[in-house]
Order: sequence, then structure tokens, then C-alpha cells
Amino acid sequence: MSASDHTALRRLDATGLPLLLSRLVLGGMFIWLGASKISDPISFLKLIREYGLVPPDMSVVLNGMAVALPWLEIWCGVLLLLGVALRGAGASTLLLLCIFSLAILLRALDIYATGGQSFCEIKFDCGCGAGEQFVCAKLPENLGLMLLSFVVLWSKSRRFCLASRLPKEPS
Repeated sequence: MSASDHTALRRLDATGLPLLLSRLVLGGMFIWLGASKISDPISFLKLIREYGLVPPDMSVVLNGMAVALPWLEIWCGVLLLLGVALRGAGASTLLLLCIFSLAILLRALDIYATGGQSFCEIKFDCGCGAGEQFVCAKLPENLGLMLLSFVVLWSKSRRFCLASRLPKEPS
């Protein structure tokens, strides 16, 4: 990347628009998907169990995940929409998306190995809160959300953020 490209990206970032759009999309998605899981925690618990990542005899861990994950998603979404604690919220959404995407990929590969269908024909309820999804649509969607998380982490702008309106801590 040339120096002029770098300068152009910084000028674009200074407008605050890339961060604002990233915050609105990512925050809105996390709130919506988290809320859909909270509305039916038993179904979400069953979907987590289908991944087989946690042994079934560890019901405390499974139940904890089913209760905590949706609230964590909503909390991150609210922080993003408000423009507060952006580094933490961006890092949290990126980490969650990486974990979710890896779990979806592993489950899809397992289905592919036993199912006799093409990889992109695989469709299942991934537990994201949006119902059944084709794996070849869900993984790119998650990648796009990861890119938005990177924008939140990378941006130096705080235009349109509540954090820029809050008083600074004394030095």
C-alpha cells in the first residue's frame, strides 16, 4: 500500500462514516440475533448441544453458554450502537465471530463427510438466531461481519460516538 493510499484511508476514516456504518450494521445484527436467542433459550441450548463441542455431561457449561452468549451479543451490540468501549466491543465481536464460524465450518464438514451432498447444499440451523442457513451463505456473511469488526478496531475516528461526548478522565 502506497503512502497516498494510506493517507486516503486515514482521510476517509476521519469522516467517521466507515466506523458509523460498521457500528450500525454490526451492532444491529448482534442485538437482533442475541434477542432472538433470548426469546427461546431452550431451542438455543439444543442447537449448542448439536455442535458436540461441549460434552453432554457438562450441562452447567452448556446452560451457561445458552444463557450468557445472547446477553454478551446484545451488550456488544449496544456498545457498538452507542459508540462506547469500541475497542473492547470490536475485539469481542471479532472473537465471537471467529469461534462461531469455526464451529459452523467444523459442523458443516462433519455433515459433508457423512451426507453425500455438495458442501454448498448443506443447510442447518447454526444457532445464530436466523433459522436454517446454507453454509456457503453463512460463512461469507460472518466474514463480512468480521471485516466490520476490523473496521471498528482499526478506526481512529470517534465522530458520531457517544464516547467523544463523555468527559475525559483526569490525568
